[in-house]
Amino acid sequence: MQEFILASASPRRRQLLEQIGLPFVVAAADIDEELIEECSAPELVKQLARRKAEQVARDNRRSIIIAADTMVVLDEHIMGKPVSREDAYNKLSLLSGRHHQVMTGLCVLDSSRGICDTEVEITDVYFRTLHPEEINAYLDWEEWVDKAGGYGIQGKGALLIEKIEGCYFNVVGLPINRLYIMLGKQGVHLLGGKTPDGLPVWDQGHASGDASPGEA
Repeated sequence: MQEFILASASPRRRQLLEQIGLPFVVAAADIDEELIEECSAPELVKQLARRKAEQVARDNRRSIIIAADTMVVLDEHIMGKPVSREDAYNKLSLLSGRHHQVMTGLCVLDSSRGICDTEVEITDVYFRTLHPEEINAYLDWEEWVDKAGGYGIQGKGALLIEKIEGCYFNVVGLPINRLYIMLGKQGVHLLGGKTPDGLPVWDQGHASGDASPGEA
């Protein structure tokens, strides 16, 4: 049986994989993002996810590798992780009262067969108008550390958000429904039950995608 590898040290992604009952080990990737060519945000997160998966695959030739990269995008401007509390304050001030997008590039790479599938999930997030004192009170909880955009929806950051449109788990860092479908395309059926052609019995018309042979 092939081993599943999560190419990320993110505790949030680990928790989501544990939630859906997928056995896995962690082998965090460390890529040089400066080597990525300039492109649109959706294409960038896909490229980053794929490069993470390919890096881990070099040392794991008989595994299914899951890699992801999540970004917060405001007016087509990518907002990275804050480097300081002041930077986090500035990022949250920009997000206040506005709509932004959370984009996650997701890659599922079967290193034994050289099959690589990459997709992107986009969720629209709407922030309430925040008072400066409110932002500072939130920053006191230190949820901004290591969070794209300076907030975490799964914690007290949920109090800053008016609504979302799209996948909640994507904002946490791993769109598990899309992952479920991508794994199904490669013959991994987390709920069991499939037809002779290998597709889930309930997903005959929806499991086709752009999985293609690729270098591992």
